[in-house]
Amino acid sequence: MATRTDALTRREQILKEAARLFAERGFHGVGVDEIGAAVGISGPGLYRHFAGKDAMLAELLVGISEQLLAGGRLRVAESESGGGNPEALLDALIEGHIDFALDDRPLITLHDRELDRLRDSDRKLVRQLQRQYVELWVTVVRELHPGLAEPSARSAVHSVFGLLNSTPHLGRPGVLPGRAATAELLHRMARGAFTAAGVAEAAGATGA
Repeated sequence: MATRTDALTRREQILKEAARLFAERGFHGVGVDEIGAAVGISGPGLYRHFAGKDAMLAELLVGISEQLLAGGRLRVAESESGGGNPEALLDALIEGHIDFALDDRPLITLHDRELDRLRDSDRKLVRQLQRQYVELWVTVVRELHPGLAEPSARSAVHSVFGLLNSTPHLGRPGVLPGRAATAELLHRMARGAFTAAGVAEAAGATGA
């Protein structure tokens, strides 16, 4: 008999392959049988784990939004318990998002292409989770750059997300530098964007 751990592992395998196939060929270009074949089970066997493709898509997009928010909150809690260094916390948030952007590129593509396919309740939940994640970053950015007005900080956060989430468009595997070098480059660019936003705001406030 399969254990609960086995079942969870199989669900994760199904979701990973579904994300890859949906990103490569589009949601409507992939059949249940193909997803099943990718994980070594029959197409109908998938229905023991998911009601259908719509349920897989919802779990993928809601799930990654939940994971990003939970990871951000965990980093904030760890920072607060360690004395609260906003610069180190911003670095930790950037590193966490870079891990997602480099390791879960199919989910970025899915979000861009398929979010509107979710039923209204799931789409609203994704948006709600994303807003909370953005506001978490806004709070940290404004602690580090106190002269940055809230709307400007929010715009800067969205811009940095756009930068980091561009990874599916950076090129074919093997064309880019190694993962560590790419992560370092993205991190420098993200920090540079926040610094530039703070400098620009200060210059505008002084009329420079």
